[in-house]
Amino acid sequence: MNRKQPVTPFGWAIKQRLAELQMDQKTFCTRYGIPPSRLSNLINGTRKATRYRKQVADLLDIQNYSNH
Repeated sequence: MNRKQPVTPFGWAIKQRLAELQMDQKTFCTRYGIPPSRLSNLINGTRKATRYRKQVADLLDIQNYSNH
């Protein structure tokens, strides 16, 4: 049974930007002090993780997602 959560549009933007930077999620989280679970929440939309949403959008220079 497949239990993977669907990826949100913001999640795809995160994944695309990390790929462009040739950085994986773990490295990004370690470098910027973001809990991996919160990044996962943002990618999958399972929790709002508003505390980190703007930070991630700013760090990755992702427009139009920091205040949703």
